[in-house]
Amino acid sequence: MKTIAKQPEDVIQDTKKYIVDTARQFFSEYSYLGVSMSDIAKKLDITKAALYYHFTGKAEIYEKVLDEVFDDLSLAITEAMNETTIDKKLHKLIKNYLEFGFREKNLIKSIVLKLSPADRQITKHITQLRERVADLIQPIIEEAFASKKLTGKVDSQLLTSMLTGMMDGLLLEYSFLNKKINSAKISDQIIAALF
Repeated sequence: MKTIAKQPEDVIQDTKKYIVDTARQFFSEYSYLGVSMSDIAKKLDITKAALYYHFTGKAEIYEKVLDEVFDDLSLAITEAMNETTIDKKLHKLIKNYLEFGFREKNLIKSIVLKLSPADRQITKHITQLRERVADLIQPIIEEAFASKKLTGKVDSQLLTSMLTGMMDGLLLEYSFLNKKINSAKISDQIIAALF
């Protein structure tokens, strides 16, 4: 059997993926501000120069980590669209969002990240990713409006923002207090309160 040698571009992509995966664990544990390029290089057992060969700096690595986190969150949200009724979709949406946020500390840390003015690029990136998530949630909210005949009374964009803010706040509280989250019970209560 003949083995196919990896192309240099594939090796570079594999290395970048390994760096991002390792940094993701580090950022999740210690936050953006608590991790340095030296920390990442040491964890990977490489030199900082080798790390800088692949990335321009910590901000670029963090953006890649956030891209992965929000891609994973997007998949969790999209699963809700496969449910058969709007009530099941809302329940699955909230449950998946809360469970993902509880598991993935990068989401929580990106919500409350306080950066210096020099880190506007990361703040802008987080804002864009959050807008993408809202764009995934809003159609479910609009479907709930249509099925419950609420369309004229509440703005779906505002309710989407309220729902994500509520879920983010709960994640922050449970994370801060180091409490287990009962996503099924909380999703039932949110649905009862908002819809």
